[in-house]
Amino acid sequence: MSVQAVRLNHAVLYVSDLERSIAFYSEVLGMEVAAREPRANAAFLRLVRSGNHHDLGLFGVGARPPRPRGSLGLYHLAWQVDAIEDLEAARMLLAERDAYTGESSHGATKSIYGIDPDGNELEVMWMLPRAAWGEYEDTAPIERLDLPGEIRRWGGVATGSELRPVEATR
Repeated sequence: MSVQAVRLNHAVLYVSDLERSIAFYSEVLGMEVAAREPRANAAFLRLVRSGNHHDLGLFGVGARPPRPRGSLGLYHLAWQVDAIEDLEAARMLLAERDAYTGESSHGATKSIYGIDPDGNELEVMWMLPRAAWGEYEDTAPIERLDLPGEIRRWGGVATGSELRPVEATR
C-alpha cells in the first residue's frame, strides 16, 4: 500500500543568507512572506495566487561550502506559470539578475531555468493544455525551446488556473 498523496505541497531549502533569499524569491517569483520563525531563522513564502499556506520554506544556516552541481540531493524546483508569455518575462528577469541558466522544451511543458543566490536550480515552466499532450502523454524529451514560436502558437492560453483552488478573496 502506498501513501495517497495528491501533490507536492511545499519545498524547504537551507540558505546561506535568509534575507537575500527572501528578496530573490520575492523579486523573481513574486512570492510574499506568509510567516517567519525567528528562533529557527526561517521564513515561509507563498505565491501570490496560491491557496496554500506556504509554497517555500527557507531556513538560514549561514555560509557553508556549496554542494557540487550534479551531486546527490535536490536537482531543482519547478514553478508553474499560467501562460506561455510568462516564460519570456521569467527569462528576462533571471537574465537581469545574472541567474538565467537555460531553457528547453519537454513536449508537454516548456521551461526556463535559473539559479538562486545559493546555487539552487529553479525551473519556471508552462504546461500545454492537457488535450494537447498527444505524443507527449508518456514522454518527456529534452529539446530546444523556440519560445517566440511557442508564444505565437499558445499565446493567450492559460493553463495554470486549472490547478488553482477556487478562492474568492484572500
